[in-house]
Amino acid sequence: MAIDKDTVRHVALLARLELSEEELERYARELSAVLDYVTQLRDLGLAEEEPLAYVNDAFPPAREDRARPSPISRAEALSQAPASDGTYFLVPPVVEYLEP
Repeated sequence: MAIDKDTVRHVALLARLELSEEELERYARELSAVLDYVTQLRDLGLAEEEPLAYVNDAFPPAREDRARPSPISRAEALSQAPASDGTYFLVPPVVEYLEP
């Protein structure tokens, strides 16, 4: 499946991207190549195959989860932080709690 420069231009407009003519041509070629590869994968006829999480049935070995001392002190770690209260790193809130 071929993607032309007009399609790339339209998608760039939707994404608010400014592309030069050279970039439009390059992206049209590259996106067409990606779609051609996806078509090849689709034509393999693997729709009935069970997806794999691992190549073999054995799971990768998990390392032992155990506490161990840090190689640096708390004060040294906090000295590298943009903001701290002397005990913890201070970071901006990522979730705003709203009262019901």
